[in-house]
Parts: sequence; C-alpha cells; structure tokens
Amino acid sequence: MIKVQEYSGHIRNWEALCGELGIDKSLSREEREPAILIRAYEAWGNKMADHMHGMFAFAMWDEEEQKLFCLRDQFGTKPFYYYETAEGKLLYGTSIRKIMEQPGFVKELNAEMLQIYLSLTYAAGENTFFKGVKKLLPGRYLIWQDGKIIIERYFTPEFHPDDSKSLEEWADEIHTTLQKIMPEVKTEDEKADSFLSGGVDSSYVLAMSDAQKADSCGYDDERFDESGLAKQTAELLGRGFSRRRVTPEEYFAIVPYVMYHMEQPLGDASAIVFAIGCQATAEHTKLCYSGEGADEFFGGYNMYRNAERYGDNLKNFYVGNTNIMKEDEKKRILRHYYDDVLPINLVKEIYEETEGLDPLSKMSDVDIQIWLEGDIYLNVDKMSTAAGLEIRMPLTDTRIFDIASRMPSKYKVNSEQNKVAFRTAAAKVLPDEIAFRKKLGFIVPIRIWMADDRYNQDVRAKFHSEMAEKFFNVDEINAIFDEYIAGSSDNWRKIWTIYTFLVWYEEYFVKR
Repeated sequence: MIKVQEYSGHIRNWEALCGELGIDKSLSREEREPAILIRAYEAWGNKMADHMHGMFAFAMWDEEEQKLFCLRDQFGTKPFYYYETAEGKLLYGTSIRKIMEQPGFVKELNAEMLQIYLSLTYAAGENTFFKGVKKLLPGRYLIWQDGKIIIERYFTPEFHPDDSKSLEEWADEIHTTLQKIMPEVKTEDEKADSFLSGGVDSSYVLAMSDAQKADSCGYDDERFDESGLAKQTAELLGRGFSRRRVTPEEYFAIVPYVMYHMEQPLGDASAIVFAIGCQATAEHTKLCYSGEGADEFFGGYNMYRNAERYGDNLKNFYVGNTNIMKEDEKKRILRHYYDDVLPINLVKEIYEETEGLDPLSKMSDVDIQIWLEGDIYLNVDKMSTAAGLEIRMPLTDTRIFDIASRMPSKYKVNSEQNKVAFRTAAAKVLPDEIAFRKKLGFIVPIRIWMADDRYNQDVRAKFHSEMAEKFFNVDEINAIFDEYIAGSSDNWRKIWTIYTFLVWYEEYFVKR
C-alpha cells in the first residue's frame, strides 16, 4: 500500500494522466491528484516526474517496502524540506514550521547562512537558516529507507542550441506551445484572475488566458508606478482591472508578517508588495495566474546583454541575479566571518555542467537553478499560501523550457532588446508597444521611503539593537545607513537585506 503523506501543487496534464493510468476523471481534484501520484509511482517509479507537467512537491510512504519517497518538481516551484533528528527520525514537509512543530526538532540558527544571504539576499542552495533543515533541491527525489537518505537528480537543465530555425519559427513554437498549455492550467469550472504589471510576461499570460480580471499594485509616486500601463493593457484586452494602492506605512507594517510566513529571510523588496497584492487578490478570488519563468528561460534581464563581454570570467563572479555585498565588506561588518563560506561555491557545479556553452546560457542556468528557486518561487509560494490564494505559472513549464534550451542566444538577447523571440511570440496577441516595451522590473519606492524618518524608525532601532550586535559590527552597518541617508542611494539594498534578516531573526528566535 502506498499513501501520499504530503503534497503541494497542481498537476497540469492530469486529464491525459488519468486516461493513461486508468483513473476516473470525474474525481474531485482533492481525490484525483493523490491518485495520480500513487498510480504514477506504481507505473514509473523514480521516473514518474518525467511524465508530469505542473508545480509539485510531495512525499509518499510505501508500506510494503517501508520506504519514503519524496520529490520536488523540475524547477522548484514548490518547496520541500527535511530534517534528521538525533534519534534518526526523518521530519519532512513543504513548510519549515510544520517540521519545527514535530517531536525531535531542535531549533538552532545556521549562522553561516547569513554570509550567503548578505550577498544574494536569499537562502541559496540546499542549506537553510535553521541548522539541520535542508531543502530538497529542484529536479531531485529523496528516498528514506532503513534510516538512510539517498538523493538522486532526475532533471538537469541542459542547453543544445539549434541554428536551423528562424526567429519567426521560434516565436511560432513558443506561441503554439503556450496555446497547448493554457487549457491545462485550470479546469473549466475554476475561475482565475491574472496578476498584471507593465511587462510583457504577465501581459502575454493575460492575453492567452480566460481571466476576466487583472490585478495590479501601484504607488502614489508615478516614477515607480506601473499600474497605469497595466490598466491600459487590461482595457485593450477587454478585461476588468483591480489596482491595490501600496502606501509606505502599510509596506513597513507588513514586513514581520512577510518574514514569518516566508520562513527564511528574503531581502527582495518586491516580496513585500507581492504579499500585499496576494492579500488584495484573495479578497475576490482564490486562483490567480502569474508570469514567472520567462526572464530566466528566454534572456529577460538587461544584464544578460553583457554576457558576451563577461565571457569565461563569469565562473569567477556570477552567482545569480543579485550580488550586493563582496567578501571584503562582509568581513568588515560581520562579527563572525567564515572563510570557506562563499557564494561562488554554490555555482561551481553549474559551471561544470555548462562548460563549452555560450556565456548567456551559463548565466541563465545559474539563475534557473539558484535565483528562481531561492527567491522568485519561494516568494510566490509562501506569500500566496499565507493569503489563501493559489497561484499557477503557465510560463514555468518543462515544455516552455525545452524551447528555450534549444534556442540560440541571438534570439534571446541582442544589443537593442532582451527576450527577442519571446516578445515576437507575444506580439501575435499584443500590440508591439506592449510586447516590445522596455523591461522595467518590479520596482518599489523603498529606496525613497527608507530615507524618510517617518518610515525608517524600526530600521534605525534594529540597527542599534542588542540583537544586531550578535551578528554585526553595529558601527559599520550604521555607517552604511548614514551614507545612504546622506545620498548614497545604492546602499538601500544592503540596508534592506540586513534589516529583513533582523526582522526574520526576531520573529523566529526572539518572539517565539
């Protein structure tokens, strides 16, 4: 007998799998998806995920073999954690807090993780901020049997550029593939909204979906507000539009909630706005589309246009989308510095896997394996779950990645544009001024707000606290803060990263 012990996710190709595995399609989703997991495991064993599309992480107990089988999807859209107790028991689940509540768990800070965090702004790799709690990394399965853990990798992002196709042919393949995927993302009886910014990814998803309403966040400061562009897109597509105005007071007030539900600190300033957006959207729907994945797959970040210039030197410094503090600065501000804990160590194997590929493919692979899992997908899962909202990401799909893995880099970025082929595909259903609009990013006025004494009092207090003294040379971090107040706006990300760690630490090690 096999029983599903833990499951989070959505299986897209459920209808085809039900037919293939002999499962009644009329079952409710709550009955259907566990049945699919069990039958797929019986049919294909450890290779079951090769037959599945969607977002998933799960654990199943095989009573006959006395074996636990855990698996995380190819890109890590859903989290999965595990912990071995002193008595040899394995604790596991899609939430760290669930593990913490179980007998045998001992809460200890993994202080070395702070060193990684100060550079990347998220907990990258398999370790977490809780000593002994590990992430099952994307594209892996874990077997626990006879008190032993075995972890195997079943999916590795690979790139095999194919020069035989034209730009238009690549765009056609993206478009026809997304046309095939969209009907799988939800059933006919489900109703979904769609998150919408001013960018092409969310606009394309909205255009290809049956969502009747788009949801966006905005600010009073027009320099940072994309909601006007989003509203124009929604109106052009004949969809309803909802805008959530985010104030600095609300932004700072919700930071402890975000860090608690995130379970690990996250220094991505947009995560706070995303949490507010999830709460607002959950007021009128329980299901929403979002456009994550295309930037990393198809060359969406402006820095990717520098890939050729970086060349082989990438392996010496590129550790992902963010790298805000160098080692010399961390040595200066940290009370304890570990010489062997370096962000570059997290990506050495990735560079070995991509040896011989062009620089853009190497950068993309690092971001797919490190940044997406550690920041983007963590944020989407944790903040939506906390709000009671389910988010599905049509562009994060192995069939979409398959196209990106074969596409030459010249159709991803050029000197003028990023995501060239993807934008060309989007232009089939969007006006050129939307499909080819310059990437703005999910920008937040935090760099302005945090310099304002009306809003930064908690930041100041934490930077001078006894709690801060445990980890930092407080004179050094306050010097960074003073430079920022004096006009060095580039320092805002360093301050925010330190601050979010301190808020998270207070939530998990001071209050609880």
